[in-house]
Amino acid sequence: MERKKFRSVIYSYYDEQGRSFPWRRNLAPWGILVSEFMLQQTQTERAVSYWERWMEKWPTAACLDKAPLEEVLKEWSGLGYNRRAMYIKECANIITTEHKGIVPQTPESLLELPGIGPYCSGAISCFAYNYPSVFIETNIRAVMLHFFFKDQEGIKDSELLPLLEKHLDKENPRKWYWALMDYGAALKKTTPNPNRRSAHYTRQSAFKGSLRQIRGSLIRSLVKCSPAAPEELRKSLDVKTDEEEFYQALKSLEKDSLVAEAGGRYRIKQ
Repeated sequence: MERKKFRSVIYSYYDEQGRSFPWRRNLAPWGILVSEFMLQQTQTERAVSYWERWMEKWPTAACLDKAPLEEVLKEWSGLGYNRRAMYIKECANIITTEHKGIVPQTPESLLELPGIGPYCSGAISCFAYNYPSVFIETNIRAVMLHFFFKDQEGIKDSELLPLLEKHLDKENPRKWYWALMDYGAALKKTTPNPNRRSAHYTRQSAFKGSLRQIRGSLIRSLVKCSPAAPEELRKSLDVKTDEEEFYQALKSLEKDSLVAEAGGRYRIKQ
């Protein structure tokens, strides 16, 4: 499909049925950064209330930098993948102390921040600064596979990225990526998910009974009562776990610098 026609299809849909989110109405770079962390592994609609609460409480990087990690994790509770909250706090510290409170503008400079990879760096630079970066995520991938790789299997992102660059609306990349994402989100509701034909497609493992579930329960317990001995912690969990799984989850949180041990008792890391 030629570029003019492709853009027309995508923009026509967006102009009529584009979604509205608070981080699209408020384009403050700090809010964009927070939203991109929240949107990793979390449904967009679910992230809205968390984002609004966070931005009311910590409207700038400097505000979050002053907050204890324990308080940050408490506000994050329910979103899962708690390491994301720690990364946002680490980003807040670097932005405040090394960038005078200003979120870096380019993908290259954003990649230097904790927890930010190729997609996140491209998305933040684009949505915060209207920078013409080239990046891909699940909804964008679905659109490209649907229009340019019909009936083909095992397509790699390396094959999609040149097409994304070719069709990028460099005059308004922010609107273009919003439109692509919204079209892709709708596409997956009306057709068999095109992403199944991606070389990178994997089904998410079950949450119930997983290490992720135990880690989340541990964080919730430590936010409520910290410090605590392992025996106390295990009894306070809201999920069932055997001793091996419990210690595996606890040690993984310690390794990720989310919790710390002192004198045989554990607490959220200061």
